[in-house]
Amino acid sequence: MRHYTLYIYICATLLLLFFPPQRIGAQCSIVNTAVQPGESLTYQLYFNWKFVWMKAGSAIWSTTTTTWNGKEAFQSHLLTMTSGKVDKFFMMRDTLQSIISYDMVPWYYKKAANEGNKYYVDQLWYSYPEGKTALRQEYLNRQGVKTYGQTTRPDCVYDMMSMMMRARSFDASKFKEGEKMEFPMADGHKVEDITLIYRGKRNFKMKSTGVTYRCLVFSFVEYDRKKENEIITFYISDDKNHIPVRLDLFLKFGTAKAYLSKATGLRNPSTSIIEE
Repeated sequence: MRHYTLYIYICATLLLLFFPPQRIGAQCSIVNTAVQPGESLTYQLYFNWKFVWMKAGSAIWSTTTTTWNGKEAFQSHLLTMTSGKVDKFFMMRDTLQSIISYDMVPWYYKKAANEGNKYYVDQLWYSYPEGKTALRQEYLNRQGVKTYGQTTRPDCVYDMMSMMMRARSFDASKFKEGEKMEFPMADGHKVEDITLIYRGKRNFKMKSTGVTYRCLVFSFVEYDRKKENEIITFYISDDKNHIPVRLDLFLKFGTAKAYLSKATGLRNPSTSIIEE
């Protein structure tokens, strides 16, 4: 899991956080209480290299409206890019797109990734025959070779972006500290299981803005011969917006952090802010 980029962890955290696995059919639709068109979230990325913290780049997550198969829907974009000195040893230019219904049912997903010396494009198309989730998957590698797949499951299936959109409308008040959860995540050619642990609540003062948030704290972990290795720690705003405000990533080649620097067009008041 250590090769994943930050938004993979964001989306999986949010889905596991507010939406445990369940059966589907019509149950895949929910009432959206968190997202609205015009929302924009900006993050500043930092990386620790040889005990020195440096600004690594930025990420912008925005939501607009579109039409898909004749129906109005949300269109969500996430752009992540490194800059400056970081580009010299690891350049990242990633674009993610998701089209999801107003009641949070995913219809389409695309990720175009340029990460170091790796380039690929993932695509997913969703349909819902007979109360099941059917996925048409496509993966394009750096050599221009496409591979295809199809997956049908009796439960709800999500990609990285639709996870983020949907999960923000759920209530996390019943989680117990130390609770563990697993969930399968799909991309253009596979489905993988991930493990999440709830660490409790904590107040956190933002490095970029000085704003203090009341947060729900979660960790992604992987296991090596039953040894638990922490991969990333999340700080999610403890309010109805449920936005990630800080991420700590523990990588093989160093430590990275992402801080929310700007949030506009939010649907709900930011009641998790303790001090500005």
